[in-house]
Amino acid sequence: MMLGTHILGSGSVLPGRLVPTSEVCAKAYPHRTPQQLEERTGIASRWWAHPGTTRAEVSAQALDKALAQAKLPAGKLERIIYVDSTGGDRRLPATSNAVAEALGLEGSCDCIDLNNACVGFLSAMDWAARCTATGLGPVAVVTTELWSHVIDPSERRTYAVFGDASVATIFGPARGNSGVVASWLRNDGRLQGSVSCRHAGSTCVPEFVRFQVSGSQIGEEATDAIVRSMHEVLDRAAITFDEVRWVLPHQPNGRMLTTILERIGLDPSRTLPLVREVGSVGAASVPLALDRLIERGDLNAGDLVLLSAVGAGIGFGSILYRAGE
Repeated sequence: MMLGTHILGSGSVLPGRLVPTSEVCAKAYPHRTPQQLEERTGIASRWWAHPGTTRAEVSAQALDKALAQAKLPAGKLERIIYVDSTGGDRRLPATSNAVAEALGLEGSCDCIDLNNACVGFLSAMDWAARCTATGLGPVAVVTTELWSHVIDPSERRTYAVFGDASVATIFGPARGNSGVVASWLRNDGRLQGSVSCRHAGSTCVPEFVRFQVSGSQIGEEATDAIVRSMHEVLDRAAITFDEVRWVLPHQPNGRMLTTILERIGLDPSRTLPLVREVGSVGAASVPLALDRLIERGDLNAGDLVLLSAVGAGIGFGSILYRAGE
């Protein structure tokens, strides 16, 4: 069933400062050279927010950009869905309330937080499309990951790959035949222990993101899941890979991105590699690539875009989107 929706505007922010892999290597892997670490991760740099930066303020900056591109006043939004993997700025109220406050909104829309790890944007996009298809919109999805707040050199595997980013995507009524052609999202709780960050409010000690199994196991499970989701959603839509113009998979590191493209036999010119420049930005990975496509003017009416992600949970899924006018 087609879910009629159209991306009215998008905007992104890479907060703070650019951190080269040489700096990360010196703190977490002093026995390696930066070249060795870069070759292993496929990451040359990432952005880390300055200390004291809140997710809400970065989110508001990204949403301001998206609203400007959409030529839409903030007061027209019907819903703000805030997405991140680590719980926002506080347990309650929802961080999305602070985003609305930063935009000067008072009782004009509802505000909701959503967490499905690195699949969070796809979950929110599915939700937003169902909203607009049934007459509720515009809906803003703001995906913000400040991993620099929850990583530490003592957990060097996570310290080496994560970066910060915020992306806002505004969905409105369909234009022509634009919309979500098919959506396929799943979670498998048996694999929830691979990547975790416990709640400091429960453990009463500082908590950081941890990889709890080998990198090869994480990579194998994640690649299998994301490739399966791609085939499932294309089968559901009765569409082949050859008919898809752009494939935008989650990019946790350079090696996994390469493996995914090899598994599906995709020409690299049909995707948009970002991980070398920005690192692993969690749920912001897919919408950041989508934002770059829009910014470059490379997303044209009628283009089919395959968006796919996998994350802790284990969550995985794909959405097939047809661009509008």
